[in-house]
Amino acid sequence: MPAFSFEALDSEGRVRRGTLEADTARAARSLLRAQALVPLEVGTLQGQDGAAPTLLQRLLTRPVFNSTTLAVWTRQLAGLVGSGLQLERALTALADEAEDERQRQLLATLRAEVNAGSPFARALAQFPREFSPIYCAVIGAGEASGGLAQVLERLADDLEERQQLRGKLIGAALYPAIVTVVAIAIVLFLVGYVVPQVASVFAGSKRALPLLTVVMLAISDFVRDYGWLVLIAIAAIALSARLALKNAGFHQKFDAWWLRLPVVGRLARGYNAARFAGTLGMLAGAGVPILKALQAAAETLSNRALRADALEAVVLVREGAPLASALARTRRFPSLLAMFARLGEQTGQLPLMLERAARQMGAEVQRRALQLATILEPLLIVAMGLVVMLIVLAVLQPIIELNQFVK
Repeated sequence: MPAFSFEALDSEGRVRRGTLEADTARAARSLLRAQALVPLEVGTLQGQDGAAPTLLQRLLTRPVFNSTTLAVWTRQLAGLVGSGLQLERALTALADEAEDERQRQLLATLRAEVNAGSPFARALAQFPREFSPIYCAVIGAGEASGGLAQVLERLADDLEERQQLRGKLIGAALYPAIVTVVAIAIVLFLVGYVVPQVASVFAGSKRALPLLTVVMLAISDFVRDYGWLVLIAIAAIALSARLALKNAGFHQKFDAWWLRLPVVGRLARGYNAARFAGTLGMLAGAGVPILKALQAAAETLSNRALRADALEAVVLVREGAPLASALARTRRFPSLLAMFARLGEQTGQLPLMLERAARQMGAEVQRRALQLATILEPLLIVAMGLVVMLIVLAVLQPIIELNQFVK
């Protein structure tokens, strides 16, 4: 039964808004009149008409669930379903407790689809912006196996672990990024404004300026005269790179080159491998066939080169090769992943071993990222201090020489 959002007047003239289920919009209006409400507007909830959101709608509206709220909502749903509550009643309870109107409407739509006999995974798939194909696949496997509550708990754990890893990586990179931006702003201000102001004092002097001051003045003139050209060139290079990355072949080669970089390449390889192993372990543990799980886990990889290796592993497994051997032949995935996969195949505990590999690789990525941030912070501060010191010396040297000449 479809769900509708309504806006109506009650007997006291107050506007009431909400959702209700009915066969048609006319039936929804009849239900409102039966409740002594005067319907002002009745509309189909988002997703019920099957129309995909336009690009403008995507840009102007934010998703109902972000990564944090989705993990919390999944945990709440797992708790309600695990306590023996039916899925439809659990969705009703969560909709009643929702503070955001868009979230309440979304849950009402899902509840209407479930009441109409649609599988929960299919109802979720109507909102690809809110629920990824991986999320829907895990829910579908849980419904098929009869262990929806356990699958929801595992899915919530995975979402929380992924959010925690991403948060730590962002936190490790945030301070160096702020220091870099502030340093560039200060240097540009000193070179573009302070240095010319001080140098103008010595413009009438016939004495030769020190070499450091001459160099700094040349840099200042270049920044003031051609700085806008440099900005345009940087923007053009960035736009050209973005257009070039739209080519699948070039993007894959670029990602392969990125993985070969000394520090960031290892971090990228570890992060992607941890995400791949965690998703594959979660899907396999939920009962998804290994080929389908491999295909779905490969689509979560942001690095095109690693994704190509994962898809190659899918082909090898389809031809009868063990998962560990297929992953080892790609050579881009860490050897730790193939080792844990081999242990899982030998012991019959593949999902558990893959999840352990994901946790271990994720912890290693966090450790390396924090080490890199710890090293970068003092280096950036020292570099900024050296640049500022050179600018100050370029300003002070003429003053010192003039003072000595006067004496």
